[in-house]
Parts: sequence; structure tokens; C-alpha cells
Amino acid sequence: MKSGAVVALFGPTAVGKTAIAVALAQRLRERGESPVAISADALQVYAGLELLTGAASRAERARLEHRLVGFLPVDARFSVAEYAELAHAEIDSLLEHGQRPLVVGGTGLYLRAALSELDLRPPPPDGVRERWQAQLARSGAGALHSELARRAPWAATTIDPNDRRRVVRALELLDSGQLEPPTGPSQLWTADTRHPTLLVALTMDRAALGQRIDARVDAIVAAGAVEEVRRAHAGGASATARQALGFAELLAGDVDALKRRTRTFARRQVTWMRKLAGAHELDVTQRMPEQAASAVVGLLDRLEDRGGKPGQLSLDP
Repeated sequence: MKSGAVVALFGPTAVGKTAIAVALAQRLRERGESPVAISADALQVYAGLELLTGAASRAERARLEHRLVGFLPVDARFSVAEYAELAHAEIDSLLEHGQRPLVVGGTGLYLRAALSELDLRPPPPDGVRERWQAQLARSGAGALHSELARRAPWAATTIDPNDRRRVVRALELLDSGQLEPPTGPSQLWTADTRHPTLLVALTMDRAALGQRIDARVDAIVAAGAVEEVRRAHAGGASATARQALGFAELLAGDVDALKRRTRTFARRQVTWMRKLAGAHELDVTQRMPEQAASAVVGLLDRLEDRGGKPGQLSLDP
């Protein structure tokens, strides 16, 4: 390994991030490296929701060690600030031991929290989230978004009315006095990375991605995702765990609704991904995971040949 560069793979749901990470790990091992994946997913931290959250399978984890996956019970609450602390410790430890961190995920905030030092807000006071979650269950996301628009229109315009997690989070922050109008570019987009980092944004033709999403939903349902969600519900799943994409839909047995919501979420992931300064876009529509991995290795060599420095998000595309 020429330098302590981090490789970060980000992309929409069902684009094939885990398969590409596993193939990339094999390529890196062939040249004497020791790669380890660190999940950058808000919900893969929960044990018992592996199917729903698309966590790496047992076979995939046998081929590539994954950290920060399935280590919390479903009744536990978890914040991005807690995640950042754990992710930073994992990345720093891997680099200190000469290993290659592969940060892999589809939750944009968690990806940036893993890579940078963000000024993260503390969790809301006890009871605030539960109150808004109860209101969400009674009135729906549209009503809560309307409440957000009434109280903080500048925030409501940036949040999809159907994005229940973000709507609830914004109202929590309002209630705790932590949501203020922006005064400049968001730190989320401007904060330097803590280590030299190659950020690869995985893209795919929209129609092809839609087909993969539908196939993935069918596959997880056939594998027992509905039963998985029901067990988590019966086990007292926390408000955080219940925010998992598809939890409410599968609890209600509405597979088609999950497909629609997943496609909508994937479009938002793509929009978010395009805001990432310095990310190298890699279209994987016609690429097998091994071909995508070879392309990433080429980009990594270019970054390291340039002597990547802390603070740069990626080499220029």
C-alpha cells in the first residue's frame, strides 16, 4: 500500500456496492493489501434487520470483513454522532496497522461523517423523537411536512415530503432549538476529509436500476424480510430502527409500496451523490463487479501516484 488512502464507495440502493467492494478487496489482496469494509449505512448497524437493510451476506462477509454491521439490538437508539466516533476509530486503527479501509454505503450523511470531522448535533432531548414518531403514525408524513413548512419553510423546501426520517429529524431539531436558517454552504459538502480519500460515486442507467430494485425487493421478501420486520416490531424496535426503508411497508405487507418508495429513495441518493465535490463517477450499468473493481484500482493508483493529501476528497474525474 503506497499510502494511507481511504477508498469510499457510494451509490444508490441496488447498484451493487457490496459486490463491487468484495471484488475490489480481492484485487487489493492480490497485490498484498489487507482491505476491511466499514459500513456507512444508518440502519445496517442493527442486528436482525440484515435482509431489509441489504447488509452484506454471510458469504460476502467471509470474503471481506465488514465492520459496523449488525452490532446493535433493534431496540437501541443510535445517532450519527455515535456512528462518526466509531467509524473514525475503525479507520484510524486500520491505517495505523497498514490496512486499507473501504467505506461502503448509501447513507450520505453517514458516509461524510465517516470521512470528515463534521459538527454533528447531539440527539434530541428524551421524548421529542417519540412524540413526532407518534404524530407520524397518526397523521402521515404529508401532515408533518406541512407543519415543517409552516414553522421552517426554508428547511421544508430541501426535504422530500415522503422522506419520513428527515422530516421527523427536522422537527426534532426545531423543537430543541438546533435548526437554523443556513448562512452559507453546508459543512456537509465543504468539510475536508480526515485522510487522503478516493470517493467513487457508482451510477447506473435509471431503467436498469429500477429493475434491480424490484428484483431485490422480491428476493428479500422471498428470503423472509417480512418475518424479519415482524420479529423486530415484536422485539420493541426503536424509533431509529423503525426508520429503515421498508419497515413500515413490510410490516403492513405492502411489497409494491416498498418498491415504489425504494425507487424514490434511490433517485434522492443520486441527487445527493451529484453534490459531492471531487467524486469520481463510475457507471456500472454494463460492468461486472470485477470490471468495476479494476476501474477503482486504476483510480486509486492515480490518486496515490499524485501523493494524495488529507483534505482532498478525491482526485479530479
